[in-house]
Amino acid sequence: MDDTPRARHWRQTRRLTALLLLAWLLTGFCAVFFARELSGLTLFGWPLSFYLAAQGASLVYLAIIAFYAWRMRRLDRQYAAQVQAGEPVR
Repeated sequence: MDDTPRARHWRQTRRLTALLLLAWLLTGFCAVFFARELSGLTLFGWPLSFYLAAQGASLVYLAIIAFYAWRMRRLDRQYAAQVQAGEPVR
């Protein structure tokens, strides 16, 4: 396995992207699937649970985007520092 800074950076980027896509998928699926279980009040003809699930999912999506930007900034800085230190890049 190639263990250059570029290979490590790309491996970490792919892992992060896969985990966050999985979180996005689970949020989208679970919000709709389990909202049916929470029936009760209605808002404009729709159960309130669907409205709350949609709002919560939107907040989770924003958190995923913010986390991705923060983490990628750190990974990019680490990669740049390794390149500056003179480690070989292929």
